[in-house]
Amino acid sequence: MGPLQSNLAVRDGAAVINHAIALGINFIDTAQIYKTYPYIKAALDLQSTETKNNVIISTKTYAHTRKLAKEALDEALRELGRDYIDIFLLHEQESIHTIYGHLEALEYLFEQKESGRIRAVGISTHHVSGVWGALEFNRTYNKNKLEVIHPMYNITGLGILARDDSDDNPVLQMEAALTEAERAGFFIFSMKPLGGGNLYARAEESLNFSLSKPFIDSVAVGMKSLLEVEANVNLLKTGRFTDEYYKHYLGGKHLHIDYWCGGCGKCVESCAANALEVSKSSGRVVCDPEKCVLCGYCSAACGSFALKII
Repeated sequence: MGPLQSNLAVRDGAAVINHAIALGINFIDTAQIYKTYPYIKAALDLQSTETKNNVIISTKTYAHTRKLAKEALDEALRELGRDYIDIFLLHEQESIHTIYGHLEALEYLFEQKESGRIRAVGISTHHVSGVWGALEFNRTYNKNKLEVIHPMYNITGLGILARDDSDDNPVLQMEAALTEAERAGFFIFSMKPLGGGNLYARAEESLNFSLSKPFIDSVAVGMKSLLEVEANVNLLKTGRFTDEYYKHYLGGKHLHIDYWCGGCGKCVESCAANALEVSKSSGRVVCDPEKCVLCGYCSAACGSFALKII
């Protein structure tokens, strides 16, 4: 619902969140880069204290230094109007090497957990090696432990970045890693069950696939309307979407690249799925829809806001 994608008005986004809370959803995923804190705060400000305290909020940061991690946590607490964050993640970790590369920030997050300003610390990742990296970190770092993994996972493997040293397909690679992480006690909530919208034609099958896995504790599903909330809650209860959803909301989304794209390539650098390249003929960025997971990170990297998911 945020500015990287649908760019709803804050009041409209808050209405979607409150409708979700009223129907039993109690876990909200966000990130510093998403710029959705105002939506969440506006929604929770209308809830009772008891309900507000029962909503779990998970956020993420790219911070790699202590200073940047402090700024990220202070921003989250301030803009969400909370005294603590339930889950704070290092955003898009690729392997044990990037986790240790963010150790200064990570140690600050661990300190804030000890002080009560964070309840749990973990990573998000599109990489199979990121999951194995979290496991290795907990084996090799003796001071604190990661507790949460937020991995890319869906029925076709769209957006999952596989290990080069394995012959298995990305889904099986990720399942093996997540099964081991679950055994090790990690809380696992997966992302992109619909591949950023690319799996709409198989939406029920895809969501049920993720929800059925014993190593997954929760699933992050993007929602931007009351109808989508009702459809997803109905699927959680019955295994299928509402009839109203099928009447109005089936259909694909795509990455739209406006004519003023200057081909600077910053979006290409931000695309973990390797779906973008600068065309030699036009000088503009072009997208491979077979690879694009519609995460919106390219939109954040574009200074001229030439990329949008519509």
